[in-house]
Amino acid sequence: MDIIYSARCLEYQQVWHPESPARVRIASQYLENAGFPFLEPEPARDEELLAVHTEAHIKRVEEGDFHDPDCPRYPNIGFYARLAVGGAILAQRRRGFSLMRPPGHHAGPHFLGGFCYFNNLAVAVKISGLRTLIVDIDGHHGNGTQAVFLGDERVVYVSLHQRWNYPGTGLESRDNCLNYPLPARCGADTYLATLERALDEAGKRGPFEQLAISAGFDTYKDDPLASMGLEVEDYRRIGRLLGALRLPTFAVLEGGYVPEIIGPAVEALVAGLEDGGALTGPGPRSPAG
Repeated sequence: MDIIYSARCLEYQQVWHPESPARVRIASQYLENAGFPFLEPEPARDEELLAVHTEAHIKRVEEGDFHDPDCPRYPNIGFYARLAVGGAILAQRRRGFSLMRPPGHHAGPHFLGGFCYFNNLAVAVKISGLRTLIVDIDGHHGNGTQAVFLGDERVVYVSLHQRWNYPGTGLESRDNCLNYPLPARCGADTYLATLERALDEAGKRGPFEQLAISAGFDTYKDDPLASMGLEVEDYRRIGRLLGALRLPTFAVLEGGYVPEIIGPAVEALVAGLEDGGALTGPGPRSPAG
């Protein structure tokens, strides 16, 4: 699986901020040493961003005309946010993993939040035009992704996330958005059983032409923001369940705030996808088969 990455996404930071360059710098070095092939993205174009975001929202991000304590007004943040969207677009086209920052699943059509400026994965899904199953394994609910796709007949969105955590949404399912709030530090057995149930329910709404994974690793046992009590090896188990869907698959980095485990967690998730057959087997077909 190709890793989509540009070192330019390391250029902005604030010392206090948990969404730091170390997250992807350490992970990229680990994955390069592990032998993964790397590809460099280009920034997303206006017409690509407009598939999801309003013109007014794009302008606010470009001009720094916003105030959100979680989303600092970094110099040139519009460029870096466009580059992260470009990473997701290239990941969709190459069936790769976008290891870029800033993340995206809290950004909606006309709002930002939770370290997210544009919704990277949502843009990639929208412009692909394919019937898509989105599975969000970040520890926080992807309120932005839900806002983009709620009621969209071509997309089913599945989110497993920590109940009562930021942003306080996703407490129940709505239409094509299937939400599974879980207790903090619930552990792998509960998490994986819930994921199996979620995929069964999603499968009834297929068939799908691709799987898009919002890959957050803040579910790791020692993560300070959204721990679900998972070990690194559990991401391989998650990957096996998703790989068994045998769909063309791409993934986009969301959260994860223990920098040292992100590279091994990406490697484990990709290995699980390979175990399940997503990267080598036939497709597409629906989860229900």
